[in-house]
Amino acid sequence: MPTTLRGARVVLRPTTPSDVPALAAIRAKPEVYARWRGGADLVAAVREDLAEPGGEHLTIEYEDAVIGMIQWSAEADPDYRHASIDIYLDPAVHGRGLGTDAVRTLARHLIDDLGHHRIVIDPAADNAAAIRCYRKVGFRPVGVMRSYERGPDGTWHDGLLMDLLAEEVTQGP
Repeated sequence: MPTTLRGARVVLRPTTPSDVPALAAIRAKPEVYARWRGGADLVAAVREDLAEPGGEHLTIEYEDAVIGMIQWSAEADPDYRHASIDIYLDPAVHGRGLGTDAVRTLARHLIDDLGHHRIVIDPAADNAAAIRCYRKVGFRPVGVMRSYERGPDGTWHDGLLMDLLAEEVTQGP
């Protein structure tokens, strides 16, 4: 059963079907849609994300409002065991440190409670704000994944692979 996690300012709680409309509305915002497309029916896209096996989805709340979602999955092979994180946040709350708090809170849970020694995240190489956020938690660039994902314009774009080792998580607030 997924756990509710409390950060310095955000709460990460298991995503429920009642969260889908709010999450779809966030995904529809141009800044988010450019990175987290999903077709014309974003309600269906969010439901599909939640139904994917192997992932844990947590709704991000701030001041009792849904502001985004953070999800994680794990590689189970003991020789390659690690976790990966993805996040999207309502642009209305960008620049307040809430994304950093959410990523740090989940990273600490994955390391301290679930025993992961390494976490990866893969923002678009041109997503400077996301990269700054992840660096604040302690993630470091590992390399550029060329032509990694298709953009809304149909062309391929680079991704930046970043990782975080257990001993590198920053303390933050």
